[in-house]
Amino acid sequence: MRGGDRGQSGMFSYISPEKRVPKDHPLRPIRAMVDRALEDLSPRFDALYAKTGRPSIAPERLLRALLLQVLYTVRSERQLMEQLDYNLLFRWFVGLAADDAVWDATVFTKNRDRLLAGDVAQAFFEAVLSQAKAKRLLSAEHFTVDGTLIEAWASQKSLVRRDGSDRRDSDDDPGNPTVNFRGEKRSNETHVSATDPEARLVKRKGEASRMAFLGHVLMENRNGLAVDGVLTEADGYAEREAALELMRNRRGTLAADRGYDAEAFVGALRERGVTPHVAQNTTGRASAIDGRTTRHPGYAESQRKRKRVEEIFGWLKTVALLRKTRHRGVDRVGWMFTFGLAAYNLIRMRNLLEAT
Repeated sequence: MRGGDRGQSGMFSYISPEKRVPKDHPLRPIRAMVDRALEDLSPRFDALYAKTGRPSIAPERLLRALLLQVLYTVRSERQLMEQLDYNLLFRWFVGLAADDAVWDATVFTKNRDRLLAGDVAQAFFEAVLSQAKAKRLLSAEHFTVDGTLIEAWASQKSLVRRDGSDRRDSDDDPGNPTVNFRGEKRSNETHVSATDPEARLVKRKGEASRMAFLGHVLMENRNGLAVDGVLTEADGYAEREAALELMRNRRGTLAADRGYDAEAFVGALRERGVTPHVAQNTTGRASAIDGRTTRHPGYAESQRKRKRVEEIFGWLKTVALLRKTRHRGVDRVGWMFTFGLAAYNLIRMRNLLEAT
């Protein structure tokens, strides 16, 4: 018998968003881990907000909403608010009742900036990592480091001379001017982006030049979890300098690709008591890695494990919206980079714990 096509006449629903979400939904274990991390951050939130005045968006709800934006690749805060308006799964995860009003996108963005000032992304990352440590998912002896370019929210058309003598062929469209750099040499010493002065012009072999930052990740080799990360301006020495900084107060082995095979870097690791499991660079110069390292079976194991760091970068760029950042400046882009690493760890921890 054919069913009738009745109109949506019901005014009330007696089923809460909690009951709408299946018990085996993959967001449930993530929500549990997020709530434990946010509970640890409660004293930090108290220090960020005044004791009097109009209540703001609860920082716990704000961070849960930002996490949904990363996990579901929502391109903007405006689209995120639209999803929160009608998506019961999103409402449940954030902690909104079915009838709660959704925030204005501009208000949401301004409240997010307050968390930026409080360095909450790093604290959230560490709170998530402490849960992984408690569940014995981390290695304390074997690590991998690598870096990747994060394309800046600035085009080459935004480049102007540092001395102010930049030339434009036409000013017919100030928002998208006609620019001709033919015959003009551009470099970070002579030019700077008017859109994002902290972005740097980067040219890699076989690729077009672009404005970018450099994201660095330190991964533990047991389960491929990120244990530290930082975003810096892009230059030729940033990767090795960041690697040494990320390995501060750590011992054991450090795997890396052949770009890290430099005598100064390898020597600095050995001085700190870190065994450099760096891939040998055999392209025209002597390698700083010799038989003292390569003869051990652990070296080959580190070379096999280190490739998993590319999974982190791949997830950050394809899911977490970091192939081309939507923000400007090292601080703001770095905040989102660290927050993205925390989101990746949550996904990875859920999968690892479900497999046990």
